[in-house]
Formats: sequence, C-alpha cells, structure tokens
Amino acid sequence: MMRRLLALFALAFLTWAPTAYAHKASDSYLNLTVDGARIDGRWDIALRDLELAVGLDADGDGALTWDEVRARHGAIAAYALAHLKLSSGGSDCPLQVTQQLVDSHTDGAYTVLMLRASCAAPVDTLALHYTLLAELDPQHRGLLALRHGNATSSAILGPDNPHPQLRLAEADSLRQFLEYARQGVWHIWIGFDHILFLLSLLLPAVLLYREREWIGREGLRDAVLDVVRVVSAFTLAHSLTLTLAALGVLALPSRLVESAIAASVIVAALNNLRPLYQRGRVLFAFGFGLLHGFGFASVLADLGLPQGALLLSLVGFNVGVEIGQLAIVAVFLPLAWWLRKGLFYRRVLMLGGSAAIALVAAVWLLERALDLQLAPWSGGAA
Repeated sequence: MMRRLLALFALAFLTWAPTAYAHKASDSYLNLTVDGARIDGRWDIALRDLELAVGLDADGDGALTWDEVRARHGAIAAYALAHLKLSSGGSDCPLQVTQQLVDSHTDGAYTVLMLRASCAAPVDTLALHYTLLAELDPQHRGLLALRHGNATSSAILGPDNPHPQLRLAEADSLRQFLEYARQGVWHIWIGFDHILFLLSLLLPAVLLYREREWIGREGLRDAVLDVVRVVSAFTLAHSLTLTLAALGVLALPSRLVESAIAASVIVAALNNLRPLYQRGRVLFAFGFGLLHGFGFASVLADLGLPQGALLLSLVGFNVGVEIGQLAIVAVFLPLAWWLRKGLFYRRVLMLGGSAAIALVAAVWLLERALDLQLAPWSGGAA
C-alpha cells in the first residue's frame, strides 16, 4: 500500500504542470533607486495577473487592447499601491504612480508603473510591505532590485518574505551571491517545462529497453551513471548558453526559444513511448540543453544583473539552478529505483506519464509558436 501511495504521488508530480505556467509562475519586477530621501522606481506587473485582480478585458473577448488597459489605469494604480508600502526610520514614504506604460517580457505583456516616493529623512534602511496578489496566488513572487549609488541589493518578495528591511550599504559579495543562488533554485522549481524535460530524460534511467519492452535494471551503479551522464550533459549545455546570453554574446528570439523548449519536451517524452535514440540520450540532453540555457537567461534578464557584481551574480544564479536541479534528481532517483520493476512504474509512470508530459508540452508549443490563448490563465496582449 505504501509503495502504491508513493507511486500515485509520483504520477501526480509528473503530470501536474498547469498550462497557466507554460513559461513560468507569476512574478513582478520591482526596481527602486534611492537618492537621499527620494526614491524612484519601476514596477512591472503582468497584465494576466492584473486581469485576475482588477479586471481589464472589458468586452470579454480574451484579448487585451491598449484602450482597455488605459481605461483601468486608475484601478491598476490603486490596487498596486494598496499592496506595496515603503518606510524608513519608522516613518512612511508615501508612494505615487507618475506614469503607466506597457512593456513585453518573455512570458507576455506587462504594465509598467513608474513610481516616486519621498521620505522624511535620507534613507538608511528601507522597509517594504509587499502583498501583491497575496489573496489570489500564494506562489506569486516579487523580484526586487534596490540601487543606491554603485551598490545593488536584491530580494525575493512574497508570502515567505513580505516585510524585508534592506540596509543601504556597499553590496556584500557573499550575500549577493547567495541571493542570486536562491533565485536560481526558485526558478528551476517553477520552470515546469525544464522540469518535465529533465524528468522525461530521467524516467528511462532505471529501465532497459529489450525486445520492444521496458524492464527494470538490475544494477544501481548503471542507473546512477546514466543519470550522471544525462544530468551533466544538460547542465554543461544550459550553463554555457545561459552565460553567453546573460553576457550579451548570443541572443535568440524569445518566441523561438520558448517554442523549441516545448518541442524538446515533446520529443523527449515521445522517445520514452517508442525509443529511437536510447543510446544517444546524452547527446540529446546536451543539444536541447543549449536551448534551455536561453530560457534561463530570459528569466535572468527580467531579474536583472547588477553591473557592479555581474559575474558573481551570474555564477550564483547558475549555481542555484544546479542545486534546484540536483534536488529534483535526489527525490526522483531513489523512488524510481524502488518502483522500477513494478508494472505501475513501467506502464503508468513511464508510459502514461510520458504521454501526459507530451500532451502538456504540445499545448505549450501551440501557445508559444502561434501566440494562441488555449489556457484560461494565459492572458492577452496589449
């Protein structure tokens, strides 16, 4: 019974990939610059999130227009300011929205709120109260970059950190590294397309394909070596393109990258149903891993890299991605090894799970390649 419950849990984990998160989970991007007692800022919030919070689609046709967004500027500003408070030295720093724009991120259109605040005295320590979308999406996170002179501090805002206090000082290299590592871990865990691609490659690691049938491996060492080879190839490839793209050496259109990532998930999952490249999975992991690196780079571009600590922050983010990836492998491999010889693993998890992954990725591919709105949470473009 315990084995069956664990297997059911694993199946649920494999197939739980809501189309709402075809690219990534809900984020906002808050950039603040402190100059004495004055604070200037820019806050990017996804239109799909604001549609849920205040309603933007006046005619209900599923596609947002600039006129529809502009008609709700007052409601957008009121909602945003009700969920972000700044204070310094125990006194509030009243915020106001000075301008509203629309910009495009890799996962859709965002409203851009230009902010200004004045504190009673020059800011030494800035306290924030951040509750954006707390009543609608407990997984939402705000990505904060706080600049003061040549120093940049960063933090992840959300339910587990709604009231941070950031002291304005020269950037601490170790803290900066650890913060970007934390963000790397978070983004691999919410990057369902990357996770499903990795799982599609890992599912056969504890099996062998013999006479058109999957059978459980006998030696744990061979399974571990297979996982090490696949994960190492994937890691090397996406680390390479993540670095090159983040440094501006290489660039590809985001729609092409996201569509190709979805296609890679489909191919990896379908190969589990009818293996064609079982011995070449390492090369496959490396080849498509190059594309996944561009996907990680788009996240890092939205987050921003502090110029004063660019290389250190980049390395920290990449280390975080690898830690998050290894955590997934550490959970998957013992469970898969334990279940490998049962029909439930070979038929339901391996074949049924792979089919479910391919189906989800096919929806993502259609959405990304054709700019369709197949999922109710995808939001429109403005």
